[in-house]
Amino acid sequence: MAKRYGSKYSPDTDPTAEPQPFDVARVDPVGTRANVLFIPAIPLVFLAFNDGAIGLTLALIAGGALTLAAWLLRQGLRAEAAFHNRKTARRPAFPRKMAASLLTGIGVAIAAFKTELSIDVVASAPGVIAPVLYGVIATVLHSVAFGIDPMKDKGMEGVDTFQQNRVARAVNEAEAYLNAMTDAILRAGDRQIEARVERFQSTARTLFRTVEEDPRDLSGARKYLTIYLKGARDASIKFADLYSRGPDPQARSDYLALLDDLETNFAARTEKMLLDDRSDLNIEIDVLRERLQREGVRPK
Repeated sequence: MAKRYGSKYSPDTDPTAEPQPFDVARVDPVGTRANVLFIPAIPLVFLAFNDGAIGLTLALIAGGALTLAAWLLRQGLRAEAAFHNRKTARRPAFPRKMAASLLTGIGVAIAAFKTELSIDVVASAPGVIAPVLYGVIATVLHSVAFGIDPMKDKGMEGVDTFQQNRVARAVNEAEAYLNAMTDAILRAGDRQIEARVERFQSTARTLFRTVEEDPRDLSGARKYLTIYLKGARDASIKFADLYSRGPDPQARSDYLALLDDLETNFAARTEKMLLDDRSDLNIEIDVLRERLQREGVRPK
């Protein structure tokens, strides 16, 4: 559905609204070259309908392997982007990109074997050396083109694994609430509201990153990650249902005021956690200095 263009100087845009921060823009790491890998399986299957039962079966297996590889690659690229966007992160539990490379090689090998089978069905038994070589080459080229999954945890030295897992579960739940907000607001069809929701989500994700960097902050921020975001999701769904039926200026104003309150409180909570962390650091420094002074190592 076509959407009206809106910018800073558009007549229906609030010129006093704060500019949207750059970090709200989240580029999908899945590019054209990854999406194009869904295409080879289509002609491979359609051209095999006249190759008999064996040829069609091999084509279906090869096409399934290539399609699954393309899907795993998309998931792996998104997981890798999330890994690099965080200061502390665990390596992916399942190496999706490496599995995609392996499945691509298997699919190419089966497709090559099917081609040799259809050519040599009368002359002699088809060879397997060439299909295996094709599969190995495809696996290597796929790995070179898209890389491999992160193999080590990042920023996890000295971090309590149990606490980090609790934070990861809480953040994943909070991200689900934010995604539900986005899906709901799209139904309203208001570009300014969509931009305002994205700005609040950026503030909320700043809180997420702060909690991830210091899992001890989870207890103080849990209600923000669960209760408040769940309420924001429910309010967004109800607003979208109401606003999609027809413009309601009062509901729009109330919803924008709710987003303002949420953003203010989330930003204040993030600032408080940073101040607490700084206070803890100052206490540790002061204690260490006093000990050094008592030992006579640090001059008075």
